[in-house]
Amino acid sequence: MYLKEFESLMRSFVIFRAVVCLAVCAGVISVSPAMAQAPAGAIQTKVAVINFQNSVLSTAEIQKVLKDIQVKYKPRQDALQKGQQELSDIQTQLQASQGKLSQSGEADLQARGQRKQTQLQRLNDDLTADFEADRDDAVRKASTRMQELLKKFAEEKGLDLIVDSAAAPFFKSGIDITDQVVAAYDKAYPAK
Repeated sequence: MYLKEFESLMRSFVIFRAVVCLAVCAGVISVSPAMAQAPAGAIQTKVAVINFQNSVLSTAEIQKVLKDIQVKYKPRQDALQKGQQELSDIQTQLQASQGKLSQSGEADLQARGQRKQTQLQRLNDDLTADFEADRDDAVRKASTRMQELLKKFAEEKGLDLIVDSAAAPFFKSGIDITDQVVAAYDKAYPAK
């Protein structure tokens, strides 16, 4: 659920940033490194570019949280793999004993296999839902923090606009602040 909200939020950022990029390209907003070169009456805007999604996922905090989540769910993943091996053993046993078991023995083995398959499907669904909920919650929290940090970063650096690189078909690498913002995030929110 949170991943869908994150993706929706990202789409709205991309659309907004695309509109801003179009405005820049159309000359509605003049983007120039030196104010002295600006034509009279033009608005000077200091712009930077960030890969928002990568910046969030590259922070030390989110990397640690994602690693912790994997550790948290490892026992359940191991149990699921063990169950899958048991199901495979039942299927092998069923194939090897074809024609050797009575009808009731074969039916019993098939029923065990179906119960095991249903059980594994439920375990997998629960594991996936729980894992994704924890991951999405962590990404949502980090994204919110990143947005707050971007506002502070923009004020400190005198930036008027920060555009997501996904919305910019071209930009000079000198205005990409992704690494700087990740470093600032890691300093502000160290991994615990």
